[in-house]
Amino acid sequence: MRIVHFISALAIAASSTVMAQNISIATGGTGGVYYPMGGGLANILSKHVAGMQATAEVTGGSVDNLNLIGSGKPYVAFSMVDAALDAAKGQEKFTGRKVDVKTLLVLYPNRMHVVTTEATGIKTMADLKGRRISAGSPGSATEIMAFRLMEGAGIDPQKDVTRERLGVAESANALKDKKIDAFFWVGGLPTAAVTDLASTPGTKIRMIDHADAVAAMNKKWGNLYYADVIPKATYSGMAVDNKMASVANILVVNSNMPDEQAYKIVKAVFDHQKDLIAVHQEYSNVKISAQKNVATSVPFHPGAEKYIREKGGKLD
Repeated sequence: MRIVHFISALAIAASSTVMAQNISIATGGTGGVYYPMGGGLANILSKHVAGMQATAEVTGGSVDNLNLIGSGKPYVAFSMVDAALDAAKGQEKFTGRKVDVKTLLVLYPNRMHVVTTEATGIKTMADLKGRRISAGSPGSATEIMAFRLMEGAGIDPQKDVTRERLGVAESANALKDKKIDAFFWVGGLPTAAVTDLASTPGTKIRMIDHADAVAAMNKKWGNLYYADVIPKATYSGMAVDNKMASVANILVVNSNMPDEQAYKIVKAVFDHQKDLIAVHQEYSNVKISAQKNVATSVPFHPGAEKYIREKGGKLD
């Protein structure tokens, strides 16, 4: 009898091991918004989804995240729509290697920040010509959108500027130390690194308007971008609202994720949204009504689609 009980215990333990779901959340740099949002999501999934253990990972951003999704390993990743569409089509930085990526959720608008200080004398996009700038880290979608914005504004990113490839925290420090004259960053509001820069004694930031480049960007790349505003109250020292370009953020997975798992992840986000908002306010923008197959061409995962439709979402 003892042997039978022992074998049964081993079977139960083995079953528990098999059913354990270890998920990695691919985020971004520590100075951005993906990182705290990913940490909050990992905590919710580990605490409230039975058998699931999730951990947040620091990454270079959307491009790195999509490469991780492409590995087929159990990743949930934050990404900008434009980078995810490139991955799905196998173009630009994903040329020759399509990623079988699916959308879990439309998250929040990602705002393009073009940040400088009053000390540089830069007031317009045209003033960036001949200057040293950071266009984002190599593994980020910031770099993709920064290039598209510069082209839309009549700036050749290869010839008209001296370009560094820094993450947002490194960019803010480099601008503070006068090692660069401006930097590009695509992120939610507020972004910690920009908040820290704006709060630095003796530093007065200037956000460069660029919404007038959106039409040229969409003409070449499709209807992905839209004119938006960063309110002047967002960062210390902003004298006026910043007229800029936004793009949607999405949460993505590989299509090989089981439908039930995708369903549980989306359900957990909505069931515990108040806890997530306490981590970062951008979670307040995650709404059933915002779950649309617009301007993405990155289809929803069937498990996510099931939950969204159950809650009255239309997706179309």
